[in-house]
Amino acid sequence: MPADIPWTAPPVERRNEPLVADERAMLEGWLTWQRDTLLWKCAGLTGEQLALASVEPSNLTLLGLVRHMAEVERVWFRIRSAGQDVGPLFLTPDNDDADLTDGTPASAEADFAAFRRECDLADEAAAGLPLEHTFPSPRSGKPISLRWVYVHMIEEYARHNGHADLIRERIDGSTGD
Repeated sequence: MPADIPWTAPPVERRNEPLVADERAMLEGWLTWQRDTLLWKCAGLTGEQLALASVEPSNLTLLGLVRHMAEVERVWFRIRSAGQDVGPLFLTPDNDDADLTDGTPASAEADFAAFRRECDLADEAAAGLPLEHTFPSPRSGKPISLRWVYVHMIEEYARHNGHADLIRERIDGSTGD
């Protein structure tokens, strides 16, 4: 892309969740819809707009949400559920909020690519595990199931997609479900 044309978040066709399916397909379908919704809230915005904290006094941005959810996908599915030996994506020893705070207009295209890649890798990591698969909670040591991870991720996206609604409306007036 020529340097004088700013990168813009691409359009997103949200995939519908299944209305009738087995448990796994239902969880995967709703997670996919929530992932698509976050990207849909960003579609058509430039890197500058994505990095804009528009709901004062918060410093939360749409780009920060995309980066945060990429990090969360990595942690819950790849590191914790599948036990993959991968480090953090955006977090640093000096800034454990770097996913939320360190995105820039110049990093937006790469950050969106990282989000999509982490979603694909998360799906691959979970594909071979039964919903009953457990791992120890990093806080309590008690078992957590992959089923819980799916429900938690759907909830986390739903909460952050609500934040995205407010941020997007303040940027350009766009609203929607």
